[in-house]
Amino acid sequence: MCGFCGFTGTVENSSSVIEKMSDRIVHRGPDSSGFCCNDNINIGFRRLSLIDLTGGSQPIYNEDKTKVIVLNGEVYNYGPLREEMLGRGHIFTTASDTEVLLHLYEEYGIKMLQMLRGMFAFVIYDFKTNEVFAVRDFFGIKPFYYVMIDGNLVFGSEIKSFLEYPKFVAELNEDALENYLTFQYSVLTETFFKGVYKLPPGHYLKYKIGEPNAKLEIVKYFEIKFEPVEIGLEHTIQAIDKAVQDSIQKHKISDVEVGSFLSSGVDSSYVASCFKGQKTFTVGFDYDKYNEIEYAKTLSNAVGIENISKTISTDEYWGILPKVQYHMDEPLADPSAVALYFVSELASKHVKAVMSGEGADEFFGGYNIYKEPLDLRILTSLPMPIRKFLGKMATKFPFAVKGRNFFIRGSKTIEERFIGNANIFSVAERSKILKRPTGKFSPQDITKPFYDKVSGYDDITKMQYIDIHFWLVGDILLKADKMSMANSLELRVPFLDKEVFKVASKIPTRLRTNRQETKYAFRHAARKYMPEAVAQKKKLGFPVPIRIWLKEDKYYNMVKEAFVSDAAKKYFNEAELVKLLDEHRLGKKDYSRRIWTVYMFLVWYKEFFN
Repeated sequence: MCGFCGFTGTVENSSSVIEKMSDRIVHRGPDSSGFCCNDNINIGFRRLSLIDLTGGSQPIYNEDKTKVIVLNGEVYNYGPLREEMLGRGHIFTTASDTEVLLHLYEEYGIKMLQMLRGMFAFVIYDFKTNEVFAVRDFFGIKPFYYVMIDGNLVFGSEIKSFLEYPKFVAELNEDALENYLTFQYSVLTETFFKGVYKLPPGHYLKYKIGEPNAKLEIVKYFEIKFEPVEIGLEHTIQAIDKAVQDSIQKHKISDVEVGSFLSSGVDSSYVASCFKGQKTFTVGFDYDKYNEIEYAKTLSNAVGIENISKTISTDEYWGILPKVQYHMDEPLADPSAVALYFVSELASKHVKAVMSGEGADEFFGGYNIYKEPLDLRILTSLPMPIRKFLGKMATKFPFAVKGRNFFIRGSKTIEERFIGNANIFSVAERSKILKRPTGKFSPQDITKPFYDKVSGYDDITKMQYIDIHFWLVGDILLKADKMSMANSLELRVPFLDKEVFKVASKIPTRLRTNRQETKYAFRHAARKYMPEAVAQKKKLGFPVPIRIWLKEDKYYNMVKEAFVSDAAKKYFNEAELVKLLDEHRLGKKDYSRRIWTVYMFLVWYKEFFN
């Protein structure tokens, strides 16, 4: 796991600039640095060494030094691919997976992407054609950012490296802020920094340096498709377990020790029970309801692994927020990101790489919200005019009336009501708190192109498809990468594997989610490795007691100070923010997630713009 940055063309003192850009992301690779600099391109690299510890330093060149590569990530099937390239006459100078990619590109061009298995963002520069070729992995595990400045392409693993580029001007993208308030993460391709973009998952980028009127070519090379096959439960369980076990073994490939995160959920428990490593890592809070440490110790003892844990104090949690948001690059309002920071910090004291359970919920149907189409079936089977009438009548009921929300949600299509796992402020609500609402994008405008691709799917599968393209990339994988790399730790996600998805994509909906259980077949596959209670446990993630904290004087006052700050006044209607905070404190309604969403933006803004 590493980090890179770079720019095409030259600026004054280019070599000094690229070194400063690289220093900004030293946390991604404290083991060594490397550079490739000429009049056409400047590339900086930071290395966290896990494979070929002595010989795998980057950038890496091909035999005749006509091409150079930097890689952030891991290619888990590099062994057999290396053997194939050796058989075709390629000469290797390292034993690293990075060099395999370079020779594959020489041999197959962009077709090599279909041969890969892993997590990666990489850049190849061709000295002969003067072309930059950049790729982001299938599911968006590793990040890639870019911006065009005066005809030069500036790129990197983290946006903060761009701050050292002389002509980069950090300007807030208010369109991103508006939609963040609904999604709780940066959902647009253009980031919170105006002009800076994310390369989407499963896409590659090409740019010809020095060509008049050259434009970026961005192409999708991998399409996510669910293609269910009517197979029985036993066959599905066997297929899941075979794919998962194979992926875990592939993700263990390393020249250093690999550990595993462990919460009380089935996903991380499945990995921890099967990876046959030596250490698991767990964090909890100083509230009994929000502490999973005892469970983790019990499971670790049962499978013969050492569990290393930490209880996070409330003051520690609040004290680390500015650092967390700085490392995130863009604001993220998921409270569990902080827990992920602490468990990564804990693990980094013992190992350089860990496995984790991200992706199982999206692939196998694990979120409780996926039950909603089944619960609403009595309404959604009715003609739409009747559903709309019932929903309109329900809006007239007081909020406390039981069943009110049932009728309102049942009156909407899945495309209208589901934008992903988080839906914080409605369009009307965010317009009320923003000083300058643009109204440029509604949530449905953003999700519509993705819904259009799966119009023939059932509602549960549509929800999974939306979450894979939005929630998984914008929230789950963002915090996984940034919080682990903030602590110079590689985080590996064996469920987010191309071969595992092939199995998941063929599972019938009824074996993914039913009215009693989420991840139905997946839980059955996990059962033989852990106690029954764990396999059946509901999804919790990292539970964080922000609802309680925001009613306490100390933390209420910290948030209020931010809500009346100059930054808040610049973008928000101050009175509306304070009203949310006060009504939550008085117990009138739980506004904790809305408050947290605004507060995290303000904490992030202070790090980058004050």
